[in-house]
Amino acid sequence: MPALALAHGMSGKPVPPDWPPLTTAEVRRLLARLPDLAEAGHARVLWQSPRPFSAAALVSAGPWRLLVKRHGAGVRSLASLEAEHAFMRHLAAGGVPVPRPLEDGRASAWQDGDYVYEVLGAMAGLDLYADAPSWTSFTSSEHPAAAGATLAKLHLASQSYHVPERPVEPLYASARVISSPDPLAETQALAQQLPGLAGYLSGRPWRDQLGAALAPFHGRFLPHARSLGQLWAHNDWHPSNLLWSAEGPGAEVAGVIDFGLANRTSAGYDLATALERSAVGWLEPAARRTVHHAAVRELLRGYWSVRPLPAGEAAALPHLLPLVHVDYALSEVDYFWRMVRSPANADLAYEAYLLGHLHWFAAGEGRRLCSYVAQVLDELGSGKTT
Repeated sequence: MPALALAHGMSGKPVPPDWPPLTTAEVRRLLARLPDLAEAGHARVLWQSPRPFSAAALVSAGPWRLLVKRHGAGVRSLASLEAEHAFMRHLAAGGVPVPRPLEDGRASAWQDGDYVYEVLGAMAGLDLYADAPSWTSFTSSEHPAAAGATLAKLHLASQSYHVPERPVEPLYASARVISSPDPLAETQALAQQLPGLAGYLSGRPWRDQLGAALAPFHGRFLPHARSLGQLWAHNDWHPSNLLWSAEGPGAEVAGVIDFGLANRTSAGYDLATALERSAVGWLEPAARRTVHHAAVRELLRGYWSVRPLPAGEAAALPHLLPLVHVDYALSEVDYFWRMVRSPANADLAYEAYLLGHLHWFAAGEGRRLCSYVAQVLDELGSGKTT
């Protein structure tokens, strides 16, 4: 059995994983389902991913390089993974570089006991952020513009994908709470579908806390919500979910990975997520938190070069930015409270992530970031920036 590799913790520090690492015997048993893998019996694990919400490993099986992922069945259902794979196949047909889900002739996801599995063809790009915690900012000045351009290409390819949203589950991207005229009532409705969220909120003054934190932003965003037409999107766009063609100058996105949060949201939601997760140093102490204004400008410039934002989306984006994490944070509370039974991490998700990000956007640097996004969009719209 592999050594217990450490995973990325909520604070950015390595911690013991919530899910046991994949074993060689487990991988070989899974790959034996796939008729094209004659070398399944000789498969070996090359690398264990430090990502925290599932167990994943890079695997060698003869000439094949594969990514094998194991999810708790309560976190990802077979139907949810099949929906994720269907979206990926649509994007691949539209020219977006995404991994290929492998199939056994009938399905591309399989359940064995308490776990659900998937196997993806490994892509050839460089995983320059493989060991970086999620939400690590770009390490190269070349990357933001390339990331923005590829995100726009994904949205263009997604316009012809008309499929209902995924079922509600832990670790779920959505805009239903922030787009509701009554976000507290919508939170209560969400809690009825996520028992862990309901259990965590029970006995807490969450209505007062969340209502006060949302108030400075929700009223300004709501008039713009209807301008964000629904669209299947990635919803977790940050540097460590992208593969690259090169390390230095001229680097382009060679692959888009980790579609675990893909769902029917909007292009504006996806773009706001990309900014929120890659332009702010959330893993740094709040007093020394870095805002990467150059990355904001370049990501928006790259996106605009492929898909200029319609006026309604451009007007909505600065008001959406402080709210884009809210729905996911609520589902993350459910994951930590119910699925892995970590009250400490549930507290971090609620206090530091859900409320903490809202409080940060209500103060100096957060407010200035929203104003800067509006400024850059105005310049792009008027042709003042290149």
